[in-house]
Amino acid sequence: MITMKITFKRNLVAVALLCALAFTTTVAHAADMLPSWNDGKAKQSVVDFVGKVTKEGSPYFVPPTERIAVFDNDGTLWAEQPLYFQFLFAIDRVKAMAPQHPEWKDKEPFASLLKGDVKGALAQGEKAVIEILAATHAGMTTDEFDKIVKDWLATAKHPNTGRPYTEMAYQPMVELLAYLRANDFKTFIVSGGGVEFMRAFAEKVYGIPPEQVIGSTGKQQFELRDGKPVLVKLAAVDFIDDKEGKPIAIQRFIGRRPIAAFGNSDGDLQMLQWTDAGTDAHFCLYVHHTDAEREWAYDRQSSIGRLDKGIDEAQARGWTVVSMKNDWKTIFTPEKK
Repeated sequence: MITMKITFKRNLVAVALLCALAFTTTVAHAADMLPSWNDGKAKQSVVDFVGKVTKEGSPYFVPPTERIAVFDNDGTLWAEQPLYFQFLFAIDRVKAMAPQHPEWKDKEPFASLLKGDVKGALAQGEKAVIEILAATHAGMTTDEFDKIVKDWLATAKHPNTGRPYTEMAYQPMVELLAYLRANDFKTFIVSGGGVEFMRAFAEKVYGIPPEQVIGSTGKQQFELRDGKPVLVKLAAVDFIDDKEGKPIAIQRFIGRRPIAAFGNSDGDLQMLQWTDAGTDAHFCLYVHHTDAEREWAYDRQSSIGRLDKGIDEAQARGWTVVSMKNDWKTIFTPEKK
């Protein structure tokens, strides 16, 4: 009898050690995959969520087919200051196309852009933005546009940092994407940016394939050019994937409610609300731009990436808010030499 008790106790100890080892291994694995995150509540909330939805037998377990995570792009996966990168691309396109459009010298908003007066060009507000995007994004095939974007990304540099735009991605978020995929999540971009623009770099920069990129779209037209079928981009808006449009786009293109959503502005609020309304385990995170030295500091009063109602709701609902200054060891992806 004594021998049986000793054996039983030894077995219990062995089981406990194995469980502890398994837990330690999981935590270490997470730490290894998120090296750019400081240890703290934000990182731990991510690790805890992933742990509980991936552990079989857990009341919060979610099958891999339902592990959908959605990410905003501008300000969440890469920077968005001093202007959205797609708009900076459009400005460069205006300059490149100017010789073929001599009328732009006297026509706004193009005349101001050619003089380097971005503020003056945007004086007409949304109307000016739409006109600039239409002139620089329409009239070509989708393949031609893809090549133009890739060629621009290969040479263009950020006006403040001098780094390629693809190196303005946030290293902690790139790590987070990889960490989620290692745990059988399917990662999607759901962003207000143009879908064709983002698809030109998303797979290379984030590991997200084109079919998992959802964004704003312009109308397109099928044509035969020299006997070859092509899709031509038209100067008309089809769908704006921002604010209320994001949950609609998720339902339309994914067909599952996400269990994790990541954003940085009020434009992402409805996407996080939609995710938070799910009946299963779910996770919502806001990236808060708080680092004026390594990046930019802005929120409620910013004309770009405004985070006002969103941060109030995050606090009320207990969503995770990442302080870039306090929670991230590094900001941008490493410079390529």
